[in-house]
Amino acid sequence: MTVGFFKNYANLLQGLTCSCGKVIEFAEFELNIPEPCGQLLSSKFNKIFLPTVFGIIFILGIVGNGLVIAVMGYQKKVKTMTDKYRVHLSVADLLFVLTLPFWAVDAAKTWYFGGFLCVSVHVIYTLNLYSSVLILAFISLDRYLAIVHATNSQAKRKLLANRVIYVAVWLPAAILTVPDLVFARSADSRTICQRIYPRESSLIWTVVFRFQHILVGFVLPGLVILICYCIIISKLSKGARGQVLKRKALKTTVILIICFFGCWLPYCTGIFLDTLIMLDVVRTSCELQQAVETWISITEALAYFHCCLNPILYAFLGVKFNNTARSTLTSSSKSSQKVTLMAKKRGQISSVSTESESSSVLSS
Repeated sequence: MTVGFFKNYANLLQGLTCSCGKVIEFAEFELNIPEPCGQLLSSKFNKIFLPTVFGIIFILGIVGNGLVIAVMGYQKKVKTMTDKYRVHLSVADLLFVLTLPFWAVDAAKTWYFGGFLCVSVHVIYTLNLYSSVLILAFISLDRYLAIVHATNSQAKRKLLANRVIYVAVWLPAAILTVPDLVFARSADSRTICQRIYPRESSLIWTVVFRFQHILVGFVLPGLVILICYCIIISKLSKGARGQVLKRKALKTTVILIICFFGCWLPYCTGIFLDTLIMLDVVRTSCELQQAVETWISITEALAYFHCCLNPILYAFLGVKFNNTARSTLTSSSKSSQKVTLMAKKRGQISSVSTESESSSVLSS
């Protein structure tokens, strides 16, 4: 996250070397810059832009992912592998967006929430950011098995959905939260919440964790998604049967690829370029540094917006899920009407009984 850097740049230049963000941005600063470069402008921009965008993502993410979880919870039929992945993805995205109000307040003002919540929010953020992206890779692998190896893939798909996902998604994501437990803390009288690395090795830690994020959070799942969906597109393009359904599946597949890389590629490109600047691989200037900082802030919000698109891309585009959602909403509305009618009847009965009791007391 880039918030801490823009607010505390002067302190960093004086020797406080640290991670500037929750997990991913890891110290958005240039160690060799002699004076703040566009710090005031960047700070003003982030105080307005980040809280606004984080608020929008929070609302959309809560509504979309909450609805998916509610529909899956009401569903009484046996859940398919796709449904299980939807639940995993929605839980990860929902928990992720729950951390955004904290970072919105931090960007607008300062960190008010103390040390314990600082570490907790970092851990929840990291866990669900990584798990969400890795689950997308698992969904693409599941669709690859279901379409390309449709006849003999059922056992493999069940194994992936029921067991492997915990070992290959949630466990690695949990392990990746260890740096938050070690380095995340609130500093400067508890007004800053960020990763604080040892001064002598701050640059090394920052670079290592940035490349870790790019590799684990984008390159590896991106390769799985791209390879699986390209094979699926090749498979669906062959044959003459079911052309209408195939065209719809092809369109959906292309949309999934574009959305993933469109959301994450600009942000990862920005932090990669900023890391090269930190390592003096790329010569910098005030204009370039300020442009990179603004680029990271904007593309970071775009990357987070993907958790709002996931319910639409992986749930509401599906015909079966839409039918389940309609039936769930219909049944819930009918049940609420029944409850209302029963309540009215009970109210009438209770009023009649009360009147008879009062009349009997008066007559006595």
